[in-house]
Amino acid sequence: MTTTRRAAIGAAASLLAAPPLLGLSGAAAQGAAPPATGPAFHRFDVGALKVVVVTDGTNVRADATQGLVVNATAEQVGGAMRAAGIAGPAMRNPFNVTFVETPRGLVAIDVGTGGFPNTDTGVLHANMRAAGLDPARVVQVVHTHFHGDHIGGLTGADGAAVFPSAAVAVPEREWAYWTDAGEASRAPEARRPAFANVQRRFAPYLQRVTRFAPDAEVVPGIRAVASNGHSPGHTSFLIHDGNRQALVIGDAITTPIFFMANPEWYPVFDMDPTMAVESRKRLLDRAATERMPVIGYHFDMPATGRVERAGTGYRLVPAGA
Repeated sequence: MTTTRRAAIGAAASLLAAPPLLGLSGAAAQGAAPPATGPAFHRFDVGALKVVVVTDGTNVRADATQGLVVNATAEQVGGAMRAAGIAGPAMRNPFNVTFVETPRGLVAIDVGTGGFPNTDTGVLHANMRAAGLDPARVVQVVHTHFHGDHIGGLTGADGAAVFPSAAVAVPEREWAYWTDAGEASRAPEARRPAFANVQRRFAPYLQRVTRFAPDAEVVPGIRAVASNGHSPGHTSFLIHDGNRQALVIGDAITTPIFFMANPEWYPVFDMDPTMAVESRKRLLDRAATERMPVIGYHFDMPATGRVERAGTGYRLVPAGA
């Protein structure tokens, strides 16, 4: 293992229990970062399926040129920001949850941060209600992976289930890794809180958890698409109805100006960078070839757009552009 990769994995391990890209918060962050863009939610249809992307808020990384992209220099990262019209070095990191009205009922793909670590996040339920979505109507939660910013919203501060009527579907590889006591014992000390966080967040749902295989039809109209690498069992989802489809990519692709434009770059949070790059390239090629919308958990709102080839990489064209 190279020194660079070893350092990257060590740095990532210390962050897996908490939402990524943390930095400034509150007024200081607002002054240092680009202004927030887009509304609190965005609607579109995939055939007869109604999709609503709802933001859970935004954190800020104070300096995106340092420590985020492992295999690019600060100058390269800064150049990518300037090319995208971002003066830098601060960069916002949104958190977005996708809801789908399916024949089975309202499905949530991931559940947000749960408000950790500051008041800039944890606004999912307020924004759901603004979008006309009642959290009590969620009958199924489907997870891309188990990093803290994706599962934090499962429970409240009291440890009780936030979605008491919902069943929970999880990737079988992801579940196997994070619930394995042997993996926890072998993990670096800094990663162990993430194992404990998984136990805590899923505890109220244990009788309602089902595991699905890669490529499974998880619920009618939502099919799993294996995209391992960011985490051991990371999964994206194809929302489909007839010949209409959209791809929920989770964290297989986070910041588009970095990881679409340069698919071989990888963030410090990718647990298996080689596999993550392979998954990223495959998803980008498919999205561009099939001309289907993509939905990003960490994209600026509307968090949805189409992928176009651009030179040696790709670019995101936001919905409505």
